[in-house]
Formats: sequence, structure tokens, C-alpha cells
Amino acid sequence: MRDPIHSYIYIQSPVILDLINTKEFQRLRRIRQLGTANSTFHGAEHSRFTHSVGVYEITRQICDTFQRNYPSKGNDGLWDNRERLVALCAGLLHDIGHGPYSHTFEHIFGTNHEELTAAILTSPETEVNQVLRKVSPDFPQQVASVIQKTYPNQQVVQMISSQIDADRMDYLLRDSYYTGTNYGTFDLQRILRMMRPYQDGITFHISAMHAVEDYIISRFQMYQQVYFHPVSRSMEVILNHLLLRAKWLFKHRQFKANNTPNLLLPFFENNFSLKDYLKLDDGVLNTYFIDWCDNQDKILCDLAQRFLNRKPFKSIKFEKATQQLIPQLQLLVAQAGFDPQYYTATNNCYDLPYDIYEPGKNHQVTQIKLMRDDGSFIELSAVSKLVKAITGRFLGDERFFFPKQMLKTNPLFCRKFQKYLKNDWLIDPASQV
Repeated sequence: MRDPIHSYIYIQSPVILDLINTKEFQRLRRIRQLGTANSTFHGAEHSRFTHSVGVYEITRQICDTFQRNYPSKGNDGLWDNRERLVALCAGLLHDIGHGPYSHTFEHIFGTNHEELTAAILTSPETEVNQVLRKVSPDFPQQVASVIQKTYPNQQVVQMISSQIDADRMDYLLRDSYYTGTNYGTFDLQRILRMMRPYQDGITFHISAMHAVEDYIISRFQMYQQVYFHPVSRSMEVILNHLLLRAKWLFKHRQFKANNTPNLLLPFFENNFSLKDYLKLDDGVLNTYFIDWCDNQDKILCDLAQRFLNRKPFKSIKFEKATQQLIPQLQLLVAQAGFDPQYYTATNNCYDLPYDIYEPGKNHQVTQIKLMRDDGSFIELSAVSKLVKAITGRFLGDERFFFPKQMLKTNPLFCRKFQKYLKNDWLIDPASQV
């Protein structure tokens, strides 16, 4: 398969080809990888499908490297190539449970893409399950357990899910390419060459320290500059409120029979099946949004038009010291004729670029270990001052979203509203006197 990131993606197993050709996997062509980010970066039209086959390809390259350089000769903690197929299938299928506009849809309707991934893999109703069962009756559950991080071989688990895995490496390179940015680039081949298996998982030779360091910084930059972009977040807020309004209208029986969104009804009623879920993709939701542009409900109609026609909300950053001012801004928005429930929002985006093991911490991470020439290990931030500077730090911001009209229409409201704004920050007017 021709690919702009990996040049070619090599399908070497009939099982992988059969999985790609299932209807559940082909559905991923119709779900964008970056959700609403194409409203900011117009090239970001790539799909969950392209990312998933990319993760498969990186996983395949890791398996090839391990088998060539570190084949197990017994109980030595090196690579057992019998694990190859389960790793490849997990890499390919890790995102198959994503729904339309993934995380926004999950928030509104309480779905969980990881649980749904496991359900797609293990349900006899799916073509994916039928392909996997041809390997062995328990193979679907084995693949699901890799994605659920319960599979006994940690080398396989860490290939797909760790702080430096095939999933993250592909989406950084792919998202950087399609958004037209350079933040996510790093030396993939150097990292793969220096990656090696050991008894408890995967490590990297210490000579790869700078390549791994570059990967961590690239990931940090992508989150701050691309994934957390305020316009993309604004479009997510509009999408969120649009679906909330539709859900409210259904609950209060205000959808007319001729424009009822039938494919969404199981989700409005919180009683959906796997079959219901697999009918949905970005196109289905967009079709309903087009229909809602003519809905008699003014809020639903307006939000649908804003989303489809890229009319984002304006936003300003706030912090604890100014958070208490938000109700005053919401009151001004209401006085200007906008329902604050649907036309304002607070949204925070924080990322932890790199984390380390801490005794007593509930959620432990798989930290990145470097192997010295004598076989001993050292944790990455202990040797990289650059990584240490961002280790354990949540970086991002909190924003308040509101209609741009608050800054353009009624002069009275404009003057009142502008008092709270300065250089993209929410300020306390009283403190400026």
C-alpha cells in the first residue's frame, strides 16, 4: 500500500489483508483522524484508516528488527516471533472502536472507544471477529487484551501502548504531514534501530537518547501548537453544544417525525447496540447537521450552521484568579440575546509530555528506559536535562468561549465585554484601575 509517511506499507499476512477488507475496518475511512482540526489546518483530512495501517507498518518494522537482531533462544527475555501476529493485529485494530468525531461523541453519549474496540474484536457478529477466529478460537480475546494492556507479554503491549509506541509515532508523523507543520517530525528509523526487547518490555540503547529526546519534544510541540489550537477547540465546543441541543430536543419531544435523526435515537435513549454504533461515521452526523440547518429550533439551526460553515466562537485564556469573572461574562452574553448554556463554555486542554514512575501513585506509566553497554538501565529524564525540564508537568491552558458577535454588534455590550479582555487573557477590570 502506497503511503506518504512510510512510502510503502507491506501486507505480509493473509490475516492482515482480510482484516483490512472487513466492513468494520473500512468504516474507519469515513472517520477523520483529527476530528475538527481540519477547520484550522485545511490539509487535516486524513482518516483513522490511514493512521491504523500506519501503526500496523511501524509494528511490523519493530517485529522484523526484533526477530533479526534479538531472537529468543529460550527463557532469555528476548523476542519470541510467535508473538508477531497478535502484535500486528493489535497495531492494526487498536482504533477500530472510534466513533464519529471521536472524543466529542464519547463525551455526549457516554461511549468508550476502547471498550467498543474490544467488543468489535470479540463479538461473533463482526467480520473482524470471524477473521480473527480463523487463527484460533481465543485469538480475538488475545488481541483485545493487548489493547486493554492485560496481555501477559509486555513487549507486545508496549509496542502498541506506552510513552513511545507505534501508535504515537505514527500519529505524530502523520498529523504533522497532513497539517502542514514540522513540529511532529523526529528520526523514526533511528528510534526503531535502537529499540530492543528485554524481560519486562521494550528499552532503547543509550546512544538513541537524543533521538528519543527529540521525539518527546516533538510530541510536546504538536500538542501545544496543533492538538490544542483554540480554533479547533472552539469547533469542538460548537459540535458538543449542537449534539447536546439535539439530545435535549429529543428528550422534550420537539423533533418532528420527518426530521428525526433515526440513527442517533439509540444514543439519545442510551440504549444502543454494537450494530447501531457501527452505522455511524462523520458523514452520517454531517448529513443530520445539514438537515438541522433548516430546523425550526433557532439554537439547533444556528449551531448547525456555525459548525458546517466554520463560524467558530472567540476564546480567551483565564486562570484561577480570574475564573470568578466568567459568570459576569455569561450574563452579558445572555443580555445580548444568546443562551449561555449553548453559546458559552469553559474548556481546558493539558498534556503531560512525559511522566515517570512514582511510588504510591494510582495510575503508573511505562517510563522510557535506556540500556547502557553493560546491560544496566537508566530512566530517560535522569540523563536528559531537556526531558527533565518537562517531566511530570501538565502544560496547556484554560479558555472561555463566547460568540464573536459580542465584540462586533451592540456597542453597549461591546464596551462592557471588552473591559474583561486584554491580549487574549481574561482580566479583572477592577485591578486595572
